Amino acid sequence: MSSFRNALLAAVVMAVGAAGAAQAALTVSGSVGGAPTGVTLDNLDWLSLGTGGGVSPQSGITVNFTPNAQAVQGSASGLYAAPFLSGGNGTGFGNDNGVNNPPAGNQPNGADTTTYITSGSTGNTAGAAVEILLPGLQQYFGLLWGSVDDYNTLSFYDGATLVGSITGSDVVLAPNGDQGVNGTLYVNITSTVGFDRVVATSSQFAFEFDNIAFNPTVPVPEPASLGLLGLGLLGLGAALRRRRG
Repeated sequence: MSSFRNALLAAVVMAVGAAGAAQAALTVSGSVGGAPTGVTLDNLDWLSLGTGGGVSPQSGITVNFTPNAQAVQGSASGLYAAPFLSGGNGTGFGNDNGVNNPPAGNQPNGADTTTYITSGSTGNTAGAAVEILLPGLQQYFGLLWGSVDDYNTLSFYDGATLVGSITGSDVVLAPNGDQGVNGTLYVNITSTVGFDRVVATSSQFAFEFDNIAFNPTVPVPEPASLGLLGLGLLGLGAALRRRRG
């Protein structure tokens, strides 16, 4: 069975902006699991199909599109493909068409049948991008990242100042745009520097995502994660003792 479905893929990226920009350490983890508890969730189902964007009644975010970025459903060959949910990573993102605030219930496993976002392609339309304006400075951002490609880029800003950016290669060791169950991950990103704007771009068709989450503080790891961290620290301590012996 694929490692996507069995293990957490994690990488730490030192993301540095242009001259004069803030520097942040972005911690990136992609897994079958979904968003952590205690964060704000938005399933994007309130968006009207097309390039209209708008303000979310669920979370207060603002979504702006530069064509050919847009809100879509289903798949269109050569343009965009629906993310694929698995392992319960739709937990908390109820398939409710944006009626509930916050979303109620869980989005089921399988191909995403709800509204999601595609970035379009900067190679086909200069400046194609999705801009998400967040309510205040955040240090955590999560999203259901579909068919991960190395040419997908997610950039984080504090106003106009670039805090840092990641690509699909920071999420998956060898991203290949897999449109099936193994190609979509729920990606959790934490930052040492606050950001209030996230921009998704792609040099080719396309960067598809759904089910975003955010929080002004770095979420506390789940108990299982804390246990793994403790084991790691014990191992490091043992190694240091051996070196001193």
